This record gives sequence, structure tokens and C-alpha cells, in this order.
Amino acid sequence: MASGTYKKLAEKLDTMPHRYPATESGIEIRLLEKIFTPEEAILAAEMEYVKKPASEIAALADVPAKEARRTMKDMVRKKMILFSKGESELVFGLMPFVVGFYEELLPRLNEEIALLFEEYFQETKGGITGKGLSAVHRVIPVHESIDFEMEVYPYEKASNLIENAKAWGVRDCICRVQKKLIGDPCDHPLENCLVFAPVEGYFDNSEVDRSITKEEALQILRESEEAGLVHTTGNYQDRNSYICNCCTCSCGILRAVAEFNNSAAVAKADFVVVVDDELCIACGDCLEHCQFDALNVDGVVCEVDPGNCVGCGLCVPSCPEGAMVLVRREAGEVSPPPATLKNWGLERLQE
Repeated sequence: MASGTYKKLAEKLDTMPHRYPATESGIEIRLLEKIFTPEEAILAAEMEYVKKPASEIAALADVPAKEARRTMKDMVRKKMILFSKGESELVFGLMPFVVGFYEELLPRLNEEIALLFEEYFQETKGGITGKGLSAVHRVIPVHESIDFEMEVYPYEKASNLIENAKAWGVRDCICRVQKKLIGDPCDHPLENCLVFAPVEGYFDNSEVDRSITKEEALQILRESEEAGLVHTTGNYQDRNSYICNCCTCSCGILRAVAEFNNSAAVAKADFVVVVDDELCIACGDCLEHCQFDALNVDGVVCEVDPGNCVGCGLCVPSCPEGAMVLVRREAGEVSPPPATLKNWGLERLQE
């Protein structure tokens, strides 16, 4: 009975835009067994992305309404499911795996779950990223690397996302925590996943996020750039609520690019680096700042592979001669991100 419930939950998660692909080994089932109690899984398996009344979910799960509401409220506290106030009662919905309840596991993540996640990631070759699907994340370029005369849209500026918020927080990168737990840590900073909200004081009582000021958030952004980390966020234009500062050694999405050659795992920024041949001295300083093998200095000047360049701009400030800059790609090379999360989800479902 229990294993059937977890299988049903896994299949439900895989119908969502974010995906939760099945495996031959069934590792995805064992992973859910460590995250959800049987009581939680029974209720979650009856939920949808679109929220339903608590009484309806309880009836579908054949669980007494009072008991179901108590369990679901506890799941909300642990940020495992979605909820809001309905017309006459609370309504609850299924949260995706990634980006979703996996990131909220941070206080409960242990070596066993970390190892199961790694096995799942390896067997599915990147899990949710899925070749042929719209990317989950998109790259945000280092703004100072862009030609100053160029128009930049609001969603293309990391600082713009932070400036427009009213509350800010920072949390440990769950990807680096997971890699550390399995004995394969990287050297990049741990506490630099930024979150923000349109409501003042939103993170004041969070168990996961440390509440910070806008100035601290902007400072973390700068420090992440100096550490060679790539800014990424949700692959849509409106109402983004986080900025991940990623590396190919730990980040689940960028690892799909590096380890499984899935260049579509993350949406490129609509920019590409260009090199001024007159200024470039082929010193090679830029190479250590590129995580995507987009640069080559075998010749007399640095050469750029536009196919590998994601438009992050991290290489630009590393050039001592000022020979590099980001410019916008030719029209049509990179599609603009969907307008909203809902639009992104509809695109993924169609694909």
C-alpha cells in the first residue's frame, strides 16, 4: 500500500511542468519515502498544482477531515506543499520537486537523502532539466560587463530584481550542502542563495532564510561575481523571487551542462562576449572565469565559441586590458523568457 502511494505521488509530480522523471531502478520512489511520511504521501498524492479544498483532498485520500487538515498544516509549516485561503476553507496544492520542496529540505537534508538525490541525478542525467524542454533556470549577466550603450531589460538585471523587492534573505546553497554531505564539496561560498519578496519582514521568522538588508543582498551579489559564480533565476520575466549563484561543480542545473553536455539545461542570457583583437594580448586570465569552455587562447588573441557562451559576463572584468565586453546576440538566436511562471509552465507542458 505504502509503495503504491509513493509511486502515485511520483507520477503526479512528473505531470507537473517541473517534471520528476521515473527511473528503471525506482530511486525516485526511495527518495520520496525519505522526504514524505506515509501520512503525508497519501494526501500529497491526491493534490494537484492547482489548489483544492482540504475537505476534497481528505475525501479523495479517505482520511478523516480533521486529521488531514492537521497533517497538511504541518506540511505547510515544513514548506512541502502550497496553500492559500479559499472561499470557505483552506486550499492546498502540490509543490514541484525542483524548484520546490527539495530546496525547502535544507534544515532536514542529511547524508542519506543527499546520496539518494545524487543517485537520482546521475540516473536521470540531470533529472528535471530534460533535453528538449524549456530551461528551468536562465542566466542573468554581470551588468557591468555589458556595453554601456546597450538597452537592458529589467528582467536581465540581477540588481533590478533586488532593488524592486521589499524584503531580502539569504540561505545556504542546497546544491553545495548536498555535495558536501556526499563527500564531494566545492570551494565556493555556501551562504549565497538570495531570496526576496514584495512584503516587508517576510523572512524575519524563517527557519531557512537569514533576513538581510537590500545593501547586504547587493554585496552578496558582488561577492558571488568575484568568486566566479553565475547568476541564475527562474526562466520567466515577472515576479522572480530568488537568485542562485551557481557553479558547474555543485549546481544541479549547471552540472547537467558540464557533466551531461545538456547545453539547454539553463537558458542563455541574450548576450555573448566579444573580444577586441587590438587590445587582447592572449594572457589567458579570462580562462579561469569561464565555466563553459567558451574561451580559447591558443592563438595570438582570445577566441570565443558563441555556442558555449551563456552570456554570464564573468570573464569580462577579469581582462586586464579591457578587451572583452558583452553584446546582444543576433535577433532570434535566443528566445526571450516566458512572461510569467504560468506561461513557462504551459510551454513545458506543451513540450
